[in-house]
This record gives sequence, structure tokens and C-alpha cells, in this order.
Amino acid sequence: MTALLTAENLGVTLSGRAILRDVSLSLQPGHLVALVGPNGAGKTTLLRALAGLLPSTGTIHVGRDDLANLSLRERARRFGYLPQGHVVHWPLEVKDIVALGRYPHGATDPAWLSPTDETAVMRAMLVTDVNGFADRRVTELSGGERSRVALARVLAVEAPIVLADEPTASLDPRYQLDVMKNLRHTADDGVLVVVVTHDLGLAARFADTVLVMSQGRLVAQGTPAQALSDQVMAEVFRISAYRADYQSETVILPWAGV
Repeated sequence: MTALLTAENLGVTLSGRAILRDVSLSLQPGHLVALVGPNGAGKTTLLRALAGLLPSTGTIHVGRDDLANLSLRERARRFGYLPQGHVVHWPLEVKDIVALGRYPHGATDPAWLSPTDETAVMRAMLVTDVNGFADRRVTELSGGERSRVALARVLAVEAPIVLADEPTASLDPRYQLDVMKNLRHTADDGVLVVVVTHDLGLAARFADTVLVMSQGRLVAQGTPAQALSDQVMAEVFRISAYRADYQSETVILPWAGV
């Protein structure tokens, strides 16, 4: 299968400090990729660089296209990007927030959507289960509900690549599972989904591939069992882990410091 997103010798320097160093990767469509690592490892920087939101050295290709040659509008069509700590301050109705995901396709007014745009918005709201409060103002919703609305906006783009930066942060376990299941289903529909997460248990359960970063470098990648080996857990995260299989799924649970 042809890679959908590749990077070669990717580097990012901010304020004179090297944040990313020589990162190379090749990611396939239809995969959920978990990007993990300690605080300050460079995870968010890598995600933003892959979307073209930060200046970088090296090369990034989306399919056969060099990212540097894509217009801003075309990049917005190729990537659905959910930033860390996404907050909406405007008292807009949920359906209008989700409709913002159609802006890269020319929908500049949520009140005037084409049939194609309306279908994409409705599909995204159904998948994330926010259609029940489509007419409510997003500022009236709980934190968990807002996070689902933010994800719906990203899914409404119908981009081939979704980049989500800690989409489960500050959510209770039920909503964490809901968000990860939605992203898993999105990947199963053929989208490449890259998720930054600190929850190694969720990464092990839902991801096809895990990328482990440390000090700006990609130090391990593979299946959850491969990338989150005992050696990596000890050297990168300084912990040991409990491992098991439950209902045909991998369980990796951080257990103790080492």
C-alpha cells in the first residue's frame, strides 16, 4: 500500500533550540497511529510540522505531493487538525461550529451549505453523537460535549488525514473511550489518523502503530507491543508495565517507576 504521509529527516528549530531532529516516518491510510512520549519530547511540534503549521527542514509528502508545493486551501483539505486544548469562545450553535469544517471546500457561511456540505456536517455529527444538541450554543455544553463537537468539526472536513493533539485530555473515562472509538472508526473508513496521547493504555488498545518520541527524536515505532516494549518503557518512560490480552485486545498498563 502506498504511504499517505511521509517525512524524511524532518527537523524543527524554534528560538534557536532544536525541537525535532532527523525524524523520518511513513504512514498508511486506514491506520490509527498513536504518537507518545514524555513531556517535552516534541510530539505536538511533530504534529504541527506534519500539517505544515511550523517551518521545518527535511521533506514532507502527502501522497506523491510535496507539502511545500500545496496551497493553504489544499493543505486544509488534506488535513483535519484538532489542536491541543481546543476551546470555542463564541456562543455559536453546535451545527454552525461543525459546519466550519467545510470552509476549506468553499462553504463560507454555515447558513448556506450545499447538499454535499450538509451531508458531511450531518455525518460528522452523527458519528460523534452531537446531533441531539445541534441547535444548542456550544458555550452551554459540558467539557466532554464540547470535545465531541470539536472532533465533529474536524471530521466534517472529510480530509484523508486527521491529526488530533491530546483529544482525550481532561475528559472522564467514558468520553475518552468515546473519542478513541470515533477515531478508530474513522481510521477503519480509510482515513489516516494520528493521535498524540499520554495515555499508553488507550494507545495500546486502539492504535495500529505507535510512534515513541524522546528528546526530539523518533526512538521506536511498530505495533503497540513492539513500540512499547519493556526496554522502551524503562528507558523512555522510566516505568514498568502490566501486560495482558483482554477480549482479543492488547492491554498495557503503566505499573511502577523504575
